[in-house]
Amino acid sequence: MIPRIVVAAPASGAGKTTVAVGLMAALRRAGHTVAGFKVGPDYIDPGFHAVATGRPGRNLDAMLSGEERVAPLFAHGAAGADIAVVEGVMGLYDGALGTEGFSSTAHVAKLLQAPVVLVVDASAAGRSVGAVVQGFVAYDTGVRIVGVILNKVGTDRHEAEARAGVAPTGVPVLGVLRRDTRLTVPSRHLGLVPADEQREQAAAAVDAAAELVKAGVDLEAFVAAAAAASPLETVAWDPAAEVTPAPEGRPVVAVAGGPVFSFRYTETAELLTAAGADVATFDPLHDSLPDGTAALYLGGGFPEMHAEALSSNEVLRGQVAAAVAGGMPVIAECAGLLYLCRELDGHAMTGVLPATARMTGKLTLGYRTAIAASTTAFFDEGRRVRGHEFHRTAVTLDADAEPAWYLPDGVEGVTRPSVHASYLHLHWTATPDVPARLVAAARVHVGLEK
Repeated sequence: MIPRIVVAAPASGAGKTTVAVGLMAALRRAGHTVAGFKVGPDYIDPGFHAVATGRPGRNLDAMLSGEERVAPLFAHGAAGADIAVVEGVMGLYDGALGTEGFSSTAHVAKLLQAPVVLVVDASAAGRSVGAVVQGFVAYDTGVRIVGVILNKVGTDRHEAEARAGVAPTGVPVLGVLRRDTRLTVPSRHLGLVPADEQREQAAAAVDAAAELVKAGVDLEAFVAAAAAASPLETVAWDPAAEVTPAPEGRPVVAVAGGPVFSFRYTETAELLTAAGADVATFDPLHDSLPDGTAALYLGGGFPEMHAEALSSNEVLRGQVAAAVAGGMPVIAECAGLLYLCRELDGHAMTGVLPATARMTGKLTLGYRTAIAASTTAFFDEGRRVRGHEFHRTAVTLDADAEPAWYLPDGVEGVTRPSVHASYLHLHWTATPDVPARLVAAARVHVGLEK
């Protein structure tokens, strides 16, 4: 029965992240315990959600997790909160290409039986905003749009015209936000700079968004709209129910973090812990491997922006190379793949893999269906998974490199007996045996099991 609401928009660029983050922060300031969620495979927005709510940011992705897990994952992430705000992705009805809107914001809203507030960029329109709202209401009557927030409004007269346009639709205007230069957050080739890389700026932007929302949105009406959500019949996802931990002995699984490796799902550490690991987060820019490390998980991020600094940590590079040579199990996704190469843009990396990496001008983006090219400690040959790619780098493999995945357009990634490295990000809630197998391999590596 948790009050919940989805913040959506007609298209990308309308300002829904600013509005969603501002709402989360303003509600928290008003005394609410807020759970924040992001539709889709985005890592950056949940970082700002965490700053706004003081709780972990989480993703709801019907494509990567499976639509049957969306409501359970929501219930798990919302535990202890009194209101949940779900930020949409792209336009309300935009989903995976060629799927009639699968994994779209509208799809997730239906799975959660959650009402929707539409954020409309009114900067270049007046009364015509009403036609946009009416069109979105009529497009799919299974999606319940309960309010509109007009964003980027210029003057009082502009506001009056936009309100007049929306009035005939019968959808209430819950708020009007003016343009505000304080909301600018640095961006780069894959979107906003993650909150982990610019904590002071991120906090300032969240504060500004909260002030803007508090001044321009009727928070009581927003909370009332969220409270009108239908009862959601589901059982909360439980990581402990997904895996069977070993009876004794907890190996240390080191998880890369810090500014470079900030792209990972909250449930990753939860699954590793449930599988029997002690998770130790470390920063590859400055740290050594945590004491007793038995396995390594290297997630995604922006190593291309920090290649020189990563290379400068020679102690860690040597430790990783030696540990892998000694059989330590490693799973690496995207940034992790680059870190395991011999070099990245001419800067020495760990040299674990027979490959080099470089920054390019080409964006690779989208969901992928992949088939394991060989059997490793983590995947059996022929295993089919769904993943997501999002990068502007390229990896050149040596001729004798063993690929990780077969994709429809070729091969991808690199494997060794104890290493699985690729560009694909997986949401491990759909493959809980993978973190369990990583922990099992860690136990074997340090002699807890044969």
